[in-house]
Amino acid sequence: MTSAGTADMVGQWVFGGVDSHADTIHVAVVTGNGGHLADAEFPTTSAGYAAALAFLSAHGDVAAIGVEGTASYGTGFTHAARADGLTVVEVNRPDRAERRRSGKSDPIDAYAAARAALSGRASSTPKDETVTGIRALHNAARSTVKARTAAMNQIGHILIGAPDTIRAHYRALDGKPLIDALARLRPTGDAVHTAVLTALKSLARRVKALAAEHDELTAVLDAVVTGHNPGLRAAYGVGPDTAAQLLITAGGNRDRLRTEASFAALCGVAPVPASSGKTNRHRLSRGGDRAANAALYRIALVRMSSDRRTRDYVTRQSTAGRTKKEIIRLLKRAIAREVFRYLTTTVTVPDIADLRPARQAKNITLTAVAHHFGVRPAVISCIERGTRRDDDLANAYRNWLQAA
Repeated sequence: MTSAGTADMVGQWVFGGVDSHADTIHVAVVTGNGGHLADAEFPTTSAGYAAALAFLSAHGDVAAIGVEGTASYGTGFTHAARADGLTVVEVNRPDRAERRRSGKSDPIDAYAAARAALSGRASSTPKDETVTGIRALHNAARSTVKARTAAMNQIGHILIGAPDTIRAHYRALDGKPLIDALARLRPTGDAVHTAVLTALKSLARRVKALAAEHDELTAVLDAVVTGHNPGLRAAYGVGPDTAAQLLITAGGNRDRLRTEASFAALCGVAPVPASSGKTNRHRLSRGGDRAANAALYRIALVRMSSDRRTRDYVTRQSTAGRTKKEIIRLLKRAIAREVFRYLTTTVTVPDIADLRPARQAKNITLTAVAHHFGVRPAVISCIERGTRRDDDLANAYRNWLQAA
């Protein structure tokens, strides 16, 4: 630890910086003009966090603390600092050019975080705990999909090299019928056949178990996301997975999102200026949160395939000479603007609890309703259950039921 006479510095404004790790945090203190005061290392325990805060306060009045990794290794310190009434800002990792110039060590990174808080380059409020449960469920559900895909790929690879009799027997099957058939296997035959069939049966059962686990996790995730932000979940084309990802990217505290343009940049859908001399143009952003970008992309695809207004927009843009990629880019930017409104304001979702009882009371089937409005029965079912929002269709449906 280096020190510069802390006794006579109490009363001045100082800024802190934290480089966080799994077992330790390195804390640095700088003055209001960026001068280095001191740095020290502390364990990632409650006692360590208290000692780190006391170390910061001993050098003056703490104006702000820049923390690298507020949602990962720095979570514990961030909570402790905010509970103590201190201002914490989120600091990004130094870029490669900066690290090539100044090197890499815990004290260097901690001082860089402190200077980022001092200069205002780091100004984002850390994410609060309201999306912690959503993040956990989302990660668990995603991992079941990856594991299920890996198991299905293994089944395909085994069948490629399996004996001819096994390949011939299951060649005509694919997807769920294949998994169901393999899960019911009773391995028989010589040693090779028995081993191959046993492996296929084990993998098929794994696929079925993972599918059931994914459905269970998705149902819980859907309930949590809907309770957290019903307006976002009810938006057209927004499912449990995409809603969860957008909430994780934005964080639960609304004050993190200042403008819809900054949110679009965060999601990597804001056009980036690429002008030079007489050339005046923009290019596609390749930065931002790629998972959020992928979520907006999936919403755009859903709307392009089944939303009437979006399909009309795509037709107009295609007639104007835009390519499909350009149209999708425009749609993602527009969807980001809409999502920002759901994330930053309370959007009231119209009550649809009366639709299903009214339909059932008049003994009208979903198929009959779907046929009348020219949509699939699943669309009407989703509107009745509140998992899909289409206010115009819901109102027309309610008026039709009243007149039926």
